Amino acid sequence: MNLTPFYTNVKSLAKLSYPILIAQLIQNLMGFIDIVMAGRVSAIDMAAVAVANSIWLPLILTIYGLVMALAVIVSQLAGAKDYLAISEQTYQTAWIALTLGLSLIGLYYLLAPMIAPAIELEGNLKPLLFDYLRYIVWGAPGYCLYLVLRNYAEGLSYTKPTMVISIIGLLVNIPANYIFIYGEFGAPALGGAGCGVATAIVYWAMFLGMFLYAFYSKTLKKSSLFDKWFWPSWSKIKNILSLGTPIALSLLFEVSLFAVVAIILVPFGAETVASHQIALNFSGLIFMVPLSLAMATTIKVGNALGDKNHQQAKAYTTHAIILGLLLAVFTAIITLVFRVPIVGIYTDELPVIELAANIMLLATLYQFSDTVQVVSAGALRGYKDTKSILYITFVSYWLIGLPVGIVLGITDWVTDKMGPYGFWIGFIVGLSTAAILLAWRLKVVQGRLALKTIN
Repeated sequence: MNLTPFYTNVKSLAKLSYPILIAQLIQNLMGFIDIVMAGRVSAIDMAAVAVANSIWLPLILTIYGLVMALAVIVSQLAGAKDYLAISEQTYQTAWIALTLGLSLIGLYYLLAPMIAPAIELEGNLKPLLFDYLRYIVWGAPGYCLYLVLRNYAEGLSYTKPTMVISIIGLLVNIPANYIFIYGEFGAPALGGAGCGVATAIVYWAMFLGMFLYAFYSKTLKKSSLFDKWFWPSWSKIKNILSLGTPIALSLLFEVSLFAVVAIILVPFGAETVASHQIALNFSGLIFMVPLSLAMATTIKVGNALGDKNHQQAKAYTTHAIILGLLLAVFTAIITLVFRVPIVGIYTDELPVIELAANIMLLATLYQFSDTVQVVSAGALRGYKDTKSILYITFVSYWLIGLPVGIVLGITDWVTDKMGPYGFWIGFIVGLSTAAILLAWRLKVVQGRLALKTIN
């Protein structure tokens, strides 16, 4: 058996994946730093940042999913060496992103006056929450444009800028938090709401950094992005939206599922909710590994298809799934062996440690199906088959996984109610269903393409 193609493809995928992984971990770290620095003011300030993020992240992640369509488009066009089209598609995506970024500002000022009076929150939590959102929305256009340039660069198989700019964002985030949370150097002391100002500044700094990178980089200059200006074209914008909207909705389904489960678990008490969140947070960090690999798979599959090398696209897909499962074995062992010390980083309360460590036993199984489904979805994006991802994830998460979790977690229909364990079994069932269906869909798409090539 000749393993050379496997090693070659794995090396290529790893080269693309690791900068994305580092960037994703740094962005998670920025959110962690925000909460810790706000928590040093008061528990209410920390809570305000946490609640505001639970509102903000689904909105910005939806736009992130939409803009991911550009990496798919650029990767195929790069394979075909159609650089003028790459430039035009990037501009059209930028018009979409800018519109959505500005819309978030308008949405806040339209809805906040209507919603705020109806919300009852303790102490200063409400003003801090709305102040945070009022500040951060002004960074939305910058972040949306940064996402365009990021996906443009990644579509050209150039992922290092993503890593470099994330490091710059982190270096801006910490001092900006310090200044606006605590009121240093003449700035007002805004408490937790200062994180909103700092994050908005970080968003614009990341956009500026990525813009300068794209403008001066010799590697990225080959697409001549800045040589010609393109005004909005509705037909091209419509095509981008038709490709990106299913990606955005798929992300929204996944994010909202975990938010809904957290709410359902509230009656079980603070210890149960805390244990669930700890397991979920650590699983989210682990998820960055297959997610980064999935993004690299999208790019490589797109490049191969643009070059009309269908066999190479299929090989990248197969080898990415194998690599993902090998990495899942490693991360599962880490989770299994070190779950108690890992939970101890989050809390020193023994009941929470015990429950969270037990939940993380289920998280070891979760990682395998999660890897297969996310890498398969990444490959399908490379094939521009995004609608199937939307349908499969909705059915798997909301019509199968969540009902199983509810039945096992809060009813005695099958067994005594299992609380958080039931919901984690539901996650495993939902993700396993998604993994099977997405892998099946991938095989169908590849089969149809092979048949079309023969004919």
